[in-house]
Amino acid sequence: MAAVMPALAHHSFSAEFDGAKLIELRGVVTRIEWTNPHVYFYLDVKDDKGNTTSWGCEAASPGSLHRQGWNRDSLKVGDQVIVGGYPARDGSKLADARRVTLPDGRRIFGGTPGDGGPGDTKP
Repeated sequence: MAAVMPALAHHSFSAEFDGAKLIELRGVVTRIEWTNPHVYFYLDVKDDKGNTTSWGCEAASPGSLHRQGWNRDSLKVGDQVIVGGYPARDGSKLADARRVTLPDGRRIFGGTPGDGGPGDTKP
C-alpha cells in the first residue's frame, strides 16, 4: 500500500503572469520572505504623481537563487532596486521578478529556470 502525500501546488509562469506585458518597477524594498517554494520581496513604488503603491515580487526558490548568485544579503530592507518583470494576470500588484538591478548596479536573474517564462529580459 502506498501512502498518499499531499502535492504542493506549483504554478507555471504563464498560469499566473502575463509574459506579453514587460514592466519595470523602481522602488524601495520593504520586506523580504526568503522561503520555499519562492522568495518574495516587496517594494514601495512611487508613480510620477508621488503616489506610493506596494508591489509583491516573486522570485525563484532560495536554492535556485543561490545558484544564480543571490544570497540572503543580496536585498536588504531599505534598498532602492529596479525590477524588470511581468505582472500577475489577475491585476493584483504582484510581479514575476525576472531581472533585479541591485543598489550597486549588479543585475541578477530572479526567475525560475525552466518555468516557461521569458528569459533574462531587459525593459
